[in-house]
Amino acid sequence: MGKFLRFLGIILMGLTAALTLLSGIGTTCVSLDAAKYEGMEAIAQYQWLYIFYVLAAIAIGIMGIRATIALVKGTDKSYRDALIALVLGVVVGGIHMATSRALRDGGSSMPLDFIVYATVFTLIIFLLFGIPKLREMVGFERESSDNVSGAAGGMAAIVAGMLFLSVQMWAGPTHIFDGVNLADAFHTSMMVSGGGLTLVGLGLLARAALASSPAAEKSPQNA
Repeated sequence: MGKFLRFLGIILMGLTAALTLLSGIGTTCVSLDAAKYEGMEAIAQYQWLYIFYVLAAIAIGIMGIRATIALVKGTDKSYRDALIALVLGVVVGGIHMATSRALRDGGSSMPLDFIVYATVFTLIIFLLFGIPKLREMVGFERESSDNVSGAAGGMAAIVAGMLFLSVQMWAGPTHIFDGVNLADAFHTSMMVSGGGLTLVGLGLLARAALASSPAAEKSPQNA
């Protein structure tokens, strides 16, 4: 049970970190020139605030990625760092969502809503992991002797890569202005980043699979 929960926690944290980072990147166009997009004119008066949202989301996303890596490695304070990133994501994302609903025509704040709700869900799961018995069972802050953490890290990287590669599709419906899909504004960067994450994830999964193979278990080092 502990292995499954650790696997689940790492994947959720990695996914949430990737979504938060994409949220920051996706707000860049509007924060820099909101007046040119229909329905976004009111946001132009609060350009400084939206620039803050961009920088904060990117910073929190990077914090989340670092926390995910720490969870995979089982380093000290990795659980605490994950909680900090999640709480900040909920607070900043929630304020950002409320601001967009107040300023945008139609009161829309999608797809930010989904990202905030996903962060809340992951935070709830991690708070449950803080229950003493569960925390001991999951063992985020100790190095895993099996390959569950490596496999979880690989899977998280692959899913995050898929999010980067497909962002123009799942975020596109709420980012089309004057016939242009703004979710595809950073096409090359998203493709390179998504492809890189996917390759890293496949490498981690392969490494975990090889380390768990009968041949590796019978090697002199594991004897």
